[in-house]
Amino acid sequence: MMLEHKFCQPETVLTVTEGAGISGYASLFDQTDQGGDRVGRGAYVASLAALTAKGRAVKMLWQHDPTQPIGVWDEVREDARGLWVKGRILTDVARGREAAALVAAGAIDGLSIGYRTVRATKDDRGGRLLSELELWEVSLVTFPMLPDARVAAKAEDPGDAALRDLAAVFTDARAALRQG
Repeated sequence: MMLEHKFCQPETVLTVTEGAGISGYASLFDQTDQGGDRVGRGAYVASLAALTAKGRAVKMLWQHDPTQPIGVWDEVREDARGLWVKGRILTDVARGREAAALVAAGAIDGLSIGYRTVRATKDDRGGRLLSELELWEVSLVTFPMLPDARVAAKAEDPGDAALRDLAAVFTDARAALRQG
């Protein structure tokens, strides 16, 4: 079984809130990453259901290192935009203290998923459409692979449709400006 990783670069600054809380999108649907892959809607449904049924959770790691858990994801769910995560960096753990400080300073601002591909198809651009993934972990990372992935601002919740819609407008406008 091969573990793969997908990195997400937030559009906004990744922030640590009270008690080292952190939230954001670890994966965005239908956006091509730097490796040419896209994650399709519903790709995480079976994996998240299986974890819940077993009473297990997605792990929070530092830079995909399985020997360095740095916190817990209290909420991991799919919504219309992607894979939303919300959790706590554990500052009682030495690496967790370092991670919280680096995020607060803006030195670390990426999220990345660790997974095994269950189902994927080749697309006409040489990449893959990942339609089912077995999600193992979501890491805080230095170098994300998906530049347009979005990490939520301090008080934002993906349940607020107005904020999501407004963010999508800005994202689309920025993409249009880049294309000229």
